[in-house]
Amino acid sequence: MAAIGSAVGLGNVWRFPYVCYKNGGGAFLIPYFVALFTAGIPLMILEFSLGHWSRSPPPMAFKKVSKNMEWVGWLSSLVPFIVASYYVVVMAWCFAYMVFSVNLMWRTDAENFFYTFLGKTSGISEIGGISPPVFLGLIAIWVSIFIILYKGVDRIGKIVAITVPLPTILLIILTIRGLTLPGAVEGVSYYLSPDFSKLLNVNVWLSAYAQIFFSLSLAQGIMITYASYLKRDSDISNNAFITSLADAGTSFLAGFTVFSVVGYLSHITSTDIDKLGIAGPHLTFITYPTAISLLPFAASIFGVIFYIALLTFGIDSAFSMIEPLSASLNRKWKLSKTKATAIVCVIGFLTSLIFTTGSGIYWLDIVDHFVANFGLVFIGLLECLTLGYLYNLSKLRKHVNKTSDVKIGKWWDMMIRFVVPAVLILLLIISIMENLKAPYMGYPVWSILIAGILPIIFIIALSFILQRRRR
Repeated sequence: MAAIGSAVGLGNVWRFPYVCYKNGGGAFLIPYFVALFTAGIPLMILEFSLGHWSRSPPPMAFKKVSKNMEWVGWLSSLVPFIVASYYVVVMAWCFAYMVFSVNLMWRTDAENFFYTFLGKTSGISEIGGISPPVFLGLIAIWVSIFIILYKGVDRIGKIVAITVPLPTILLIILTIRGLTLPGAVEGVSYYLSPDFSKLLNVNVWLSAYAQIFFSLSLAQGIMITYASYLKRDSDISNNAFITSLADAGTSFLAGFTVFSVVGYLSHITSTDIDKLGIAGPHLTFITYPTAISLLPFAASIFGVIFYIALLTFGIDSAFSMIEPLSASLNRKWKLSKTKATAIVCVIGFLTSLIFTTGSGIYWLDIVDHFVANFGLVFIGLLECLTLGYLYNLSKLRKHVNKTSDVKIGKWWDMMIRFVVPAVLILLLIISIMENLKAPYMGYPVWSILIAGILPIIFIIALSFILQRRRR
């Protein structure tokens, strides 16, 4: 349940529907499920098996594989911490909008309201002040994360028993409501109309692998950490399949939730769907709220439901990003779980502050782009190379098969050693080439250096330092 909660997050709602539409609609499901079974599930099994076999958080798990590779585990624990520092800010936006939904405060002009709420400045060089609502929401989210984690895995189990099924139920309610609206059919058709010609485009296939890789919380140390808590007779391959398929199913369902309402907005305003903004924060805080405010009845109720769903989707992902680093500090330096969690949460809160300023949305965009497109892909590649070539994969395969109903064969070794690394190398090369052509989104080079490149260099260097530090 915790693994599903980590995998299913805000990206399922605001990224998958758009990626699916952009890359062939219904036809995109073909490369998506090919990627799921050739990369997503094999990597999920790899991380589950490593955590379950080692009974350790990422740094100690990789140290058991090779004493010189502990730094890979530290790196995979630090990257999700960086992601959490801005992910929590987006959750603070959701928290504020949940309150705003009561009287639909954005009713007049959702776009202007959103940017005023953020205190958005004219550019990244103009920092601006801290937005009070975002700051208060940030405190609430970080305190919640601390309360959930500081007592250890038992508390996590109790929380996810509520926060995993609840948002799915709310998403189903929103989907049913959306499908009853005029224009919903056109919106769903827009989402799923198949364009099979796009299957001949290699970039569509790469988009499918990228979506699977990022959506499943892979290469973030999370699944390794969670698997280390499983009972010794837990079914590893079944857990991997269930987690992966639950994430894919939620993404697919979210497409109906989003595009039924977007289709309604297009119908009511006589605006082409293309021009409404159907990806990222624009979808969640401008397009969808606009549509909610135009609902014929109970608009406030459905607004509150939508943002509660986002918050409960997000909180599982947020605290899962903190747990690997907290557990690693607890294990290596024998800090109490409370102290380790407090240290990580305080540093995380201070790091998040830059994203609460008027220029925060710009900083968030750059950090997210470079960490996701370079940091996570690089770690995934390191994991495959480390476990595929510095360790006997057949031992992990035998460990999985010892307790699993679904047995995995040598095909899994081939996927981890050859197929997945090849895809990740290709993703890295394409990302590097695209970013060398021109500065990302026209941002100044200095801002890309500070927010995109230096954080990655810093956490790699810090990973080596942490490896050398003795207990």
